[in-house]
Amino acid sequence: MNDWRAPRLRPAALAVWRRNLLVWRKLIGPAVVMNFGEPALYLLGLGYGLGAFIGQMGELPYLSFLASGIVASSAMTTATFEGLYSVFTRMGPQRTYEAILATPLEVDDILAGEMLWCATKSLFSGAAILIVAALLGVAQGWEALWALPAVVLIGLCFAGPAIVMSTVASNYDFFNYYFVLIVTPMFMLCGVFYPIATLPEALQPLVQLLPLTHAVGLVRPLVTGQPLNEPLLHLGVLGLYALVGFYLGVVLGRRRLLV
Repeated sequence: MNDWRAPRLRPAALAVWRRNLLVWRKLIGPAVVMNFGEPALYLLGLGYGLGAFIGQMGELPYLSFLASGIVASSAMTTATFEGLYSVFTRMGPQRTYEAILATPLEVDDILAGEMLWCATKSLFSGAAILIVAALLGVAQGWEALWALPAVVLIGLCFAGPAIVMSTVASNYDFFNYYFVLIVTPMFMLCGVFYPIATLPEALQPLVQLLPLTHAVGLVRPLVTGQPLNEPLLHLGVLGLYALVGFYLGVVLGRRRLLV
């Protein structure tokens, strides 16, 4: 049976976050290459290559438009990969959570720590892209650093649903459904590569319900120095996805891990 109690937030969750950080430190070399190399390829290949044909996108050079969208989408994909593959591995094949549950920690602590770690990984990724964008002259001064707290919230937003998928998955192939039906459509439709206003009018209200739309809407003005439009709406939607995802992840995690 499901345990529908609200999750308990305790400092013990930081032990799980620290455990993941110590493991990640052993893989820091490939992680740095990935965090810097992939955004540089996107920005150079699409920003300069495609941007030479597009020129301006609204009031922004296409390179600036793309870079700010990639900051948000990279936070999404980083948190999603961590919440799916890494969490599932620790939950199942490695049986890491079984070992942790032999200590005073609870399922709530484990998944809260995983949420924080997903957000931290998103922060690493977003910071790397901002550095690349600054080197290319895209980021507008020190004010662009305000995008980093937004990236943390985006990481929490996408960590929750990913962890939910991990708690119901039977194998790694199950995640293909999530990527094909959820992540990839958001990546293509939510304003990373072009304005949402160019989509068919019937599709635009649906896209406005997707969290990446609000992630891009929050990050792009911060990176490019434009005025923020409806920041409370963007923050509210991202926060709601994070809270609901965390709650469902804990409920389903209790069912899976506590037998």
